[in-house]
Amino acid sequence: MNVLVTGGAGFIGSHLCDLLIKKGHYVICMDNFLSSRKENISHLEKNKNFELIVHDVTKPIKIGKKIDYVLHLASPASPVDFDKIPIQIAKVGSLGTHNMLGLAKLKNAKFLFASTSEVYGDPDINPQPESYWGNVNPIGVRSCYDESKRFGEAITMAYHRKHKIDTKIVRIFNTYGPRMRADDGRAVPTFISQALKGEDITIFGDGKQTRSFCYVSDEIDGIYKLMGSKINEPVNIGNPDEFTILELAEKIVKLTGSKSKIVFKKLPQDDPKQRRPDITKAKKELKWNPSIRVDEGLKKTIEWFKQYVYK
Repeated sequence: MNVLVTGGAGFIGSHLCDLLIKKGHYVICMDNFLSSRKENISHLEKNKNFELIVHDVTKPIKIGKKIDYVLHLASPASPVDFDKIPIQIAKVGSLGTHNMLGLAKLKNAKFLFASTSEVYGDPDINPQPESYWGNVNPIGVRSCYDESKRFGEAITMAYHRKHKIDTKIVRIFNTYGPRMRADDGRAVPTFISQALKGEDITIFGDGKQTRSFCYVSDEIDGIYKLMGSKINEPVNIGNPDEFTILELAEKIVKLTGSKSKIVFKKLPQDDPKQRRPDITKAKKELKWNPSIRVDEGLKKTIEWFKQYVYK
């Protein structure tokens, strides 16, 4: 297939480009490098099955060649970006999604929208199944991301129902691994960076809030299986192994051999207390199950940070 990947130079997007090329597909990577890094795809630039288009998805675009699949992953997703570029984030999830759906319709292509566990907000139930409608603050500091993703899901389903486009929606839960931005504000890269530099490990809140972390190779394997499925409704792709943020910090200190101390700071507004996917649907309908345990994934991520970030 000819596959267009928006946000293809991002953390998850670049790994997905790798997998698609490995599977024999031609990849058109579209990115404007607002929050991604060209280094993530530099190894692909001379590959005959790879093409880079530098473009902002919030602006319309015409592409001459045949496109079989549009994977819309474009969107800054880091907490530090919510304050810095909230309007751009909201536009990518709304205007950008609309533009890419229009392109998929024009090309008679299949379409996958990368949504997020953030659509569940600060959940009242744990784990979160796809049937849960969420507990979201529509005007909070995170709403530029949360609500644009909820809108993205809504317009994706509208195109499916109205224009009969074969659409998919993946709800991505906390994912980690090589190529994460060291300064993106999320727990794994922040803790690893602080530990490797010997700085205090900063935990927001009391550290008792829980998360479930999925290694990136498992995440893109689930996305790829969803691509080829007949499912049109949202599917959770994440690792259901749940532990506290404090436990995560302690693991990283141990695995890095750091002497960093753990300190606590005020919890940001609307930070969810729990985040854990119910992956019953993915297991049953996609035959997908994550295989990388957190200690193994953290070791690989730490080694990448040592090699490419803190040489």
